[in-house]
Formats: sequence, C-alpha cells, structure tokens
Amino acid sequence: MMENSGPPPQNLNDAYAPAEVAHKVETIGVAKANLPLLKLLALGVLAGAFIAFGGAFFTLTISGSGLGFGPTRLLGGVAFSLGLILVLIAGAELFTGNNLIVMAWADGKVTGSQLLRNWGLVFAANFVGAMGVALMMHWSGVLQIGDGAMAKTAISIASAKIDLGFWQAFMRGVLCNVLVCLAIWLCLAAHNVIGKIFAIIFPITAFVALGFEHSIANMYLIPIGILSGLQGVTAMDMLANLVPVTLGNIVGGSVLVALVYHVIYLRK
Repeated sequence: MMENSGPPPQNLNDAYAPAEVAHKVETIGVAKANLPLLKLLALGVLAGAFIAFGGAFFTLTISGSGLGFGPTRLLGGVAFSLGLILVLIAGAELFTGNNLIVMAWADGKVTGSQLLRNWGLVFAANFVGAMGVALMMHWSGVLQIGDGAMAKTAISIASAKIDLGFWQAFMRGVLCNVLVCLAIWLCLAAHNVIGKIFAIIFPITAFVALGFEHSIANMYLIPIGILSGLQGVTAMDMLANLVPVTLGNIVGGSVLVALVYHVIYLRK
C-alpha cells in the first residue's frame, strides 16, 4: 500500500481561496514595485493603449443602438471589458490596478517611495498610450464611419465627463476602481484563461454600464471627443475631470479593496 507523500493535488476547476489570492496580490505587488524603469514604462504605455482600445470598442458599440438605454449600456460594458482583458492576459501595467500594491506596502514589503514611483511612472505612461491611440484613431478616419455616428458618440461621451462636478467625478471614481480591483482579484482566483476572462467581464461591464469613472479610460475618451469636434474644451477642463477621478480611483482601489482585504487576510 502506497503512503500519501503530500497533500492531494488541487482541483483546477476550483478557484483559489480569497486568502490565497491575498498572498498572490501581495507577491505581485512586490514584483511590480521593483520593475526596472524601461520595462515599467513600456508596460505602462501598453496598458494605456489597451484601455483606449476598450474605450474605442465601447464607443462604436453604443453608437446608433436601438436597444434602449439599459441594454445599450450593458452591451457597451461588455465591449469595454476588452481593455482589462488585454491588460491582464497579454500583460501590462495599469495605474488603477496597481493601487492593489498597497497590500504589500501595508505589510512593509514595499516602501512608500517605491509605491509612489510605480504609480507616478505608470500613470504618465498610461497617458502616453491612451493619447497615442486617440491620435491614431483620429488620423485613421475611423470615427467617421457610419456617417459620423461614432464621432458624435465620442463627442457626447466627452461632453458628459467634462460636465461632471468634482464630487460626482470623485465618487464615480471610487466606485469604478472598487469594481476594477475586484475584477483583478477574481482574475487571480482563476486557473485558466477562459476563467480569467469571465472573471473580468462582469465587474467591468457593471462599472461601465453604471457610468462610473476610470481615469485611464478618460485619458482616451475625453481627447477623442475633442479630436472629433467637441468645442470650447481646454486642457484645464480635462484636468478638472482627471484630478477627482484619479483621487477617487486611489481611494476605491487602495482603501476599499487593498486595505480591507489586507486587514482580513494579511494583518498579523
């Protein structure tokens, strides 16, 4: 009779337990905080571009839809999920997702300067990637397909974001990044690519359909609206949206997800 030499193999159809995910998030956070400069910037540019692709797909999907308000937003949210799927499956560094590094910081495995270095560089690189896609979309003429329907939708989206007040934008930023970071959390709980994709789709679809605000997505959605013909909007108007949304994203991801789960699973 053979003796059992160790624990039984894990059933790959089961998700990782939340406590296991917490340790994975912390380990990944340490690795992210120590990425070399060039690699960090390159992956940050990719993430900005990937989210912009999701924003472009969302804009097309809701253009001219006759499904009604709710179903149209739902379908648009599914389309936007492309962005985070590319970030997490293909690999990239996204500012909003990197708010989870706070778990490693709270345990003393990442310093405050390492955390701020990562956030600052990734945020700037995300902006470059998102703006790059916005310019290429504009130069390609794609926004004029469907008799300019996509351009009209881009203008409408950007105008609505510019018109948000500070506290509205902040709170929508908080709610957005709670769902984005939970999407990443669920993705890390899955064992295979299909499981990871399904884990991403529902939280991301929810945040988009509900009209929450994502700072990196807005780095594409506002400029593409301006490039499509939105008048009377300045860089300061864009900044007036990005500041509260970014602050809200940090609170949602770092405090309401990372620190809460740190207290539950990692705090000694």
